[in-house]
Amino acid sequence: MDQQELLDIIGEAGPLQVSHYYPQGDQDAFWKRAVESGEWKEMISEIRAEGLRLEALDIPELKYSLFTAFARTGSRLEYERVYFERRRRLNTYAVLALLEPENPGYLRELEDILWSICGEYTWCVPAHLPPDFAVTEIGRFIDLFSSETGFTLSEISLLLGGRLSPLLRSRISAEVERRIFRPFLEDGPYHWETATHNWSAVCAGSVGAAAMLALDDPAQLSRILHKTERCMHFYLEGFGEDGACAEGLGYWNYGFGYFTYYSDLLRARSGGKLDWFQNDKVRSIAAFQQKCFIGGSLVANFSDSTPRVRVHMGLSHYLAAEYSGIEQPPAQLRAPYTEDHCSRWAPALRNLIWTRQGRGAQEWDAASFYLPDAAWIVARHGSPGKVFGFAAKGGHNDEPHNHNDLGHFILAGGGEVYAADLGSGEYTADYFGKGRYRYDCNGSQGHSVPIISGRYQSAGPEYAAAVLHAAAGTDRDELKLELSKAYETEGLKSLIRSLVWHKEELPRLELCDEYLHKGAPESWTERFVTWRQPELLRAGIVLLPGSDGGGVEVHYDDKLVEPEITQREYRDHYGRETVWHTLDFHVLRPGSEGRLAFTFQFLS
Repeated sequence: MDQQELLDIIGEAGPLQVSHYYPQGDQDAFWKRAVESGEWKEMISEIRAEGLRLEALDIPELKYSLFTAFARTGSRLEYERVYFERRRRLNTYAVLALLEPENPGYLRELEDILWSICGEYTWCVPAHLPPDFAVTEIGRFIDLFSSETGFTLSEISLLLGGRLSPLLRSRISAEVERRIFRPFLEDGPYHWETATHNWSAVCAGSVGAAAMLALDDPAQLSRILHKTERCMHFYLEGFGEDGACAEGLGYWNYGFGYFTYYSDLLRARSGGKLDWFQNDKVRSIAAFQQKCFIGGSLVANFSDSTPRVRVHMGLSHYLAAEYSGIEQPPAQLRAPYTEDHCSRWAPALRNLIWTRQGRGAQEWDAASFYLPDAAWIVARHGSPGKVFGFAAKGGHNDEPHNHNDLGHFILAGGGEVYAADLGSGEYTADYFGKGRYRYDCNGSQGHSVPIISGRYQSAGPEYAAAVLHAAAGTDRDELKLELSKAYETEGLKSLIRSLVWHKEELPRLELCDEYLHKGAPESWTERFVTWRQPELLRAGIVLLPGSDGGGVEVHYDDKLVEPEITQREYRDHYGRETVWHTLDFHVLRPGSEGRLAFTFQFLS
């Protein structure tokens, strides 16, 4: 669609109104009912508790030493902890001011933090600023968090309206214009404008949303939306027709969440004429969340994702209302208000105004999914009193937030993970730099895949798995991969990994690696990654113990391989030292061909 067509649509539809946000169209009535009805009691209690915590605290300062820490050490946490604490304060007092408009203290605290954020040196985080960016240009760079801030301030300004002073609303408008709208139209193009991952959706979606909320001039708004719509096309190009998010469920929540927030406002602002929700690929992406869970809050956490994910109920309920076939998540999976360490306003607000009351099922339905474009297989298997989960992947080693993990798999049962994915580590300069695959959570050394002649898998699009067979069935699921191209190993002619998940009362996974090698490899190790402390029961059986008994027995041929158990540590996404274990099976006499079989049997 060209810019003139956009201008005609936008000019005809008129500005967004506060009534768009509320089912009955009345803001005061909505928040009064939220307080009195008890339907939102748990969520509101969490927000009130944050308000009590913040009462005794001053607004934290973003000091120079914090801002420069990343350049000096490569560490992001020092600055970002304070930055996100300031956003938590903003969100909390904005919601409390909506909940209790008669309380002047909440409005006063909100105005103070709004003014303070308007005065920040930059809305970007230091880790995202280009190293060669001139000091005078920093205020014109746009990253994830600066664009989100523009969206947040514009939305709070609209919702609070005349309760905020004219001076403060004027300053918010001027800062968003200076830091977001003008740079977006006059500078760039920014790298994220053509990204096929979460950055395009979050940055462009936030810029577009802020513009729809803040701008009265249809000409300027149509110029911005002409660019943001192009970005959304690039974002969707990053998905196959199966709707899988190769970045993992956490980044689906993030990227597709902001795509949805933007698209909702766009549909309203265009009078229904611009509607991304009619797109078939968008419908497929919306269904991805329910295909990721493998029991309780455990997920197939490939790439930079955490092992457990809580659900943004507002986003989930919105999509379930939009599309048939989208399941309403189990109520127990609701993400608490304080869980988002980045303290993002857009999902926090919508977790209140989009959540529909009423309890869903206690667990997702048992199901198996094969996602052919991502080459993922994910299964939930229900058994009396327990849910068991299995996931495995192919793909290539140049995916967004890539890990070198072709052929890797996850096993879970009864709320515990036995064959694990370490997920995302602490984000540092080196984590996204040349040292990325030295981090165990990113390199294949931290995944359940072979180590061949001491070599790990390599990074790059050419290091890929070929899917030979895949099936998600009633009694069993199967994935068969050719993995030899994942390794830069001289002499490896073929490596076929077969994974068969048997859905019995106590399920089992059969794994078989068959290889051909030109001459014998120097060494061959079958590595399995686990949170559990493995125990050698006897020759041929290693136990991955459960917390309350049971667990998983790993059966192997002790005439072919010898087990080695090693405790290791890595720094998780939040900077915590975390223990994990490798269960290595070293081939005793590797030859030019081999067949290595293992059975993972769940115990009662």
